[in-house]
Parts: sequence; structure tokens; C-alpha cells
Amino acid sequence: MITVSIMLATIIQALDTTIANVALPHMQGSLQASPDQITWVLTSYIVAAAITLPLTGWFCEKWGRRRVFIVSVIGFTVASALCGLATSLWQIVLARLMQGVFGAALVPLSQAVLLDINPREKVGQAMAIWGAGIMVGPILGPMLGGWLTENYDWRLVFFINLPIGLIALWGIVRYLPESRPESQKLDVFGFVTMSLAIGLLQLFLDRGELLDWFSSWEIRLEAAGAFISFAFFAVHTLTVQGVSFFSRDLLKDRNFVIGIAFAFIVGIILYGVMSLLPSFLQSLMGYPVILTGLITAPRGLGTMLAMILASRLVNHFDLRTIMLGGFALMAGSLFEMIHFNLDMGTTPVVVSGFFQGMGIGFTFVPLSAVTFATLAPQLRNAGTPIYSLMRNLGGSVGISIVQALQSQGATRSHSQIVESVNASNPALSSLPPYLQLDQLGGLALLNGEVTRQANMISFIHVFHIMMWLCLVSLPFMFLVRSQRNNSAPNNAPSVSEPAH
Repeated sequence: MITVSIMLATIIQALDTTIANVALPHMQGSLQASPDQITWVLTSYIVAAAITLPLTGWFCEKWGRRRVFIVSVIGFTVASALCGLATSLWQIVLARLMQGVFGAALVPLSQAVLLDINPREKVGQAMAIWGAGIMVGPILGPMLGGWLTENYDWRLVFFINLPIGLIALWGIVRYLPESRPESQKLDVFGFVTMSLAIGLLQLFLDRGELLDWFSSWEIRLEAAGAFISFAFFAVHTLTVQGVSFFSRDLLKDRNFVIGIAFAFIVGIILYGVMSLLPSFLQSLMGYPVILTGLITAPRGLGTMLAMILASRLVNHFDLRTIMLGGFALMAGSLFEMIHFNLDMGTTPVVVSGFFQGMGIGFTFVPLSAVTFATLAPQLRNAGTPIYSLMRNLGGSVGISIVQALQSQGATRSHSQIVESVNASNPALSSLPPYLQLDQLGGLALLNGEVTRQANMISFIHVFHIMMWLCLVSLPFMFLVRSQRNNSAPNNAPSVSEPAH
């Protein structure tokens, strides 16, 4: 019952990271907002969650994990209701800020609880359950959000959280034991500098493409502010005497450090590719929202299947071998994606998505287990937020990189193709009459086709880069300590006495 309750809370938080994306055009009309203004519905949530996430460990030390979990679920559920009831842009932005603040702790807390209530031989299965919960959001969120928005109302995207949140709250209040709070002083300077660095970085990544990156003074200031804030945070953390906001003991565990680095890479690949697919399928292939959701759903099925299998394999095989297989599957699926073309059917999308989902599942379960395999139990409340933060930052970086690469690549490819579109090219004589250059309508149609081809070339180029990122990462897995048949430390606490 503890597992069911905390995973319900995790699922609604994970869903809200992507479920609102497809509803933005409908929100824009309903709330009378401009395209630039409506993006703050997404940005406010991302930035608020990113800033609050590192505080999770301190909250748990100060007030106890159960109390923090209860407050987070209540706040997130109330904020969801306020989002659905919003009648103006500023109301929904404030409600999304509230959602981000209260929802930030749900994912790392659920991971910490599952690590504590399961013996070491069950850690792999526990991480499979946790991974399935946080993966269901980015995978099923756009499909569910599109279906609710198209058939009913965009407000249901937020109201759907209410019954799930209430059930999760009841289960947590009823079954989750309390951890012992400790009097823990907050490193204010460390928190402020880290929060500024993360918040400004998120704004830089989220608004960079919209404002044409460093041609905008806003983006320049955000980049400079993030760099300076992080520099102050790093120096302070390394030199401060006594309590620091970021526990230096985390950096002494090799598996943890390598694990969060791989979580960052997985975030780049997962969120980066998934942010491109809707645009590719809807804008370039002309698929409606519902069909886009249906043919991308097998990705989620592959992830779930792989997680179930991986949870059985982690106790019998070297975790590095399972992770190696997962990255190889992701690289293979991306190799299939670089052969996409404008004349294909839906089968290549379904097949590549399914195997990519399996690769993510086979990577995520052993990665979650091995990251915390050698970490002391008393550091879990501090370690799980950092793990989630690195995955989220990887996702933000991945989305920004692939969007920029795709946009710039399409512009470059368009220019290169246009150089060959002239009267001296004999290939143009075989075009249909309505595409001839001496007709204004034909010139416009031909330019449209050139734009489609340029976009297709750019998408393939980005998929190629993601494939090489997978392949280059493979050798670094062997830096992780082998943990076969030893997925958790021997001193893992019992259910009745969670780590604090």
C-alpha cells in the first residue's frame, strides 16, 4: 500500500511535466494570451520545480519525510484544481508555479521511500516500479493531454489530478511511517546561489530558441547569471566549514557520481527525441494529434516491458551488462530513425519507438539501482533529489539542443537545396506543370516542397547525433563498480525505521 500510494503521487507529477504541452493552443485562445505569453505556463512550472527540488533533502531532515510528502501531495492537488479553474493568464501561471513548488519533492521522495522499504534483493524490482511511474509522464502525457483537449476541455488536463491525488493522500496518511526529523541548519548562501544557477539555466534553455539565443540581451544575462551563480556555489561548497547545502559526501561515492552523469545523458536522449517526434509527425508527416499519440504509445509499452524484465535480471546479471544492452537498443532504434523518409508509413515509427522504449527501460532500472547501491542510507534524502535534478536538467538541455539543431539544420539545408533550383538544372524540366518556375503558384508550391525536404534532412541529422551520443557513452559504463547480486548496501534500514 505504501508503494501504490507514493507511485500514484509520482505519476500525477510526472504526467504534468508534458501533459499540458499539447493543450497550449487551446489555453491561448481561452485565456486570450499571445504565443510568447502562453509559454510561461510551461516555463513557470519547470523553473519552480527546478529551484525547489534541491530543498527536498533539507525539508525531510527538518520536518520528517512523511510530513513533507503529505504537504507536497496536498499542495500539488490544490494547485492542479486552481490551474483548471484559472480564467486569466496570470492566474494559471501562479497556479503552475505552485504546482512546481509542491510537486518537486514527489519524485525523489518516492525513490527514497522505495529504497528504504525494500531489502537489497528487491531493489531492482522497486526501481522498475519507480521508473515506470516517472516514465509514464513524458511517454503518455502528450497522448492523454491531446485526447482530453480534443474531445473534452483543456481544463481536464489539470482536473484529472484531483481524484488520483486524493487517493494517494489517503494512502500516505494511512500507511507511510514517519522518519525521525533532525535539527538541520540551512546553508542559505548555498541554497540561494544554487537556486539562482538552476533557475537562470532553465530560463536560458527554455527561452533561448524563442529569442534566438545570444542575439537577445535576456538570454545573455540569464547565461551570465547562471554561470556566476554556479561559480559562487561551487567555491562555497568546496570551502565552507560545517554544513553545506550540497553534501560533499555524495561526491565521494563513485557510483553515485557516474550514475547522475548517466541520468543526465538519458534525460538528453529521452526528452530530446520525444520533443522532436510530435513536430515531425504532425507538422512534417501531417498526422493528427490522436494518431500521433497512438503510434508513439508503443514506446511506453516497450519501456514497461523492459522494466519488468530488467527487475528480474538485476539479481542475476552484472548491472553494467544490462545497461550496455539498453544503450545498444537505444542506439539501434536511432539508427532506424535516421532512415525515416517522407513516403514511409507508420510502421517504422512504431517499431523504432518500441525498441527505443525497451532500451530506456533496460537502462533506467539498473542505473537507478547502481547509483544508490553503495550510497550510505543517511545520504539518500540528499541524493535522490540530485539524481532527479540531473535527469531533469538533461531533459531541458536535450530539448534545447535538438530544437536548435533542427531549426538551424533546416535553414541550412533549405539554402543548399535552393542553390540547385534554377532554370539551368535539367531535372526541373521533369516536374509537373503546376511546379514550374515561370508560374507564381508553382514557385510557391516548389518552395513548400523544398522546405519539407530540408526539414526532413535536419530531423535525420539530429537523430544521427543522438545515436552517436549513445555509442560514445558506452565505454564509460565500465567505470561503475560491478554490483552483481548486490544492489543495495547491507545496512539498508527497515520499513519501520526509514532513513532520515
